[in-house]
Amino acid sequence: MPSDPQPPLFLQKIVSREEAPRRLAALPRPIVFTNGVFDVLHRGHATYLAHARALGGSLVVALNSDASARRLGKGPDRPLNNEEDRAVMMAALESVSLVTWFDEDTPLELITELRPDLLVKGGDYDMDRLAETAVVRAYGGDARAIPFVDGYSTTALVKKIRAVPGGT
Repeated sequence: MPSDPQPPLFLQKIVSREEAPRRLAALPRPIVFTNGVFDVLHRGHATYLAHARALGGSLVVALNSDASARRLGKGPDRPLNNEEDRAVMMAALESVSLVTWFDEDTPLELITELRPDLLVKGGDYDMDRLAETAVVRAYGGDARAIPFVDGYSTTALVKKIRAVPGGT
């Protein structure tokens, strides 16, 4: 009888918030930071994250905890995937170096703790209006928006699935 397979190595990319600063210190610089719910991964996410990773030596993704995601008002049943499942999917991506969580409404406190070299957000953000940008620039880092891949949205995908007879 075959032995149980070893856990995938990518699971080592998932770290608690408390462990994140220590693990981040060992990553190649510059460190790029992004955040989001990343509920149902799609082509737009994969492309965005690959572009973010190309801007530095490492990409750190901070996921909204389930409670934080619910406070975003995307719907009472969102996120569809719990935070652990979302972290596993994120860690499985080649472009992602480290995955952690934040429970606040914004990642401001986590960014202050981790001090990434570059903050990256999706193209719908006005970077100059974000408190996170001010913090990163105050210690010498930078912030920029990456354009979204048109036609891809988790909210639109969920609506499409629900419109199918027998859909969720």
